[in-house]
Amino acid sequence: MLSTIAAIWQKYGYVYIQGAWGTVYIAVLTVLFGTILGTALSFVRLSRFRALQSVIRLYVWVLRGTPSLLQIYFFYFFVPKYLPFDMSERACIILALVVNASAYVEEIIRAGIQAVDRGQNEAARSLGLTARHTMTRVILPQAVKNILPALGNEFIVMIKEASLASIFFIVEITSAFKTVQSATFITIPALMISGGLYLGLTTVLSAGMKLAEKRLRNND
Repeated sequence: MLSTIAAIWQKYGYVYIQGAWGTVYIAVLTVLFGTILGTALSFVRLSRFRALQSVIRLYVWVLRGTPSLLQIYFFYFFVPKYLPFDMSERACIILALVVNASAYVEEIIRAGIQAVDRGQNEAARSLGLTARHTMTRVILPQAVKNILPALGNEFIVMIKEASLASIFFIVEITSAFKTVQSATFITIPALMISGGLYLGLTTVLSAGMKLAEKRLRNND
């Protein structure tokens, strides 16, 4: 088995490397824009605009209640057909993953902010801080400690969900496995290489998140 894996890697390693870069590319964009969008949604959800709160609750309910693959299909077929400008297949899939991730990030950030004692907000306002300064200088620094572990787990999920792009022949680790398997007719060793790459990426990310959490605890 090990000799077969080594032989496949020696001949098709470049295919897996291309797939790994594709996965990292999709995951980074999903994490970046999903976090930005989810953060914005969480602030609106915590605002006093009840109509917008209801819209975001519906948004989160739909996205968390339907499969990611179904959402990707929706964006894959809907966006190019009804938007007035062209989007590539990869862009449509990344957009679907970003929208999906934003729903989970919104819940994580909102819960983290609400976990901070209300007395912190009242004390800051009584000292003359504006609502914006209270949020950015008092609430958020404390909320980060609640948010970071759950957000790290969500980032790992995003890396694994990038595998869904292989269904649409977007270059990433799972599509690399399919390419190698179709060329060699060897399934298990080729699949184990893909699994090892996913495991390596998620392990590095987990180690990075643990290091960030440790530094936050040391700064207390």
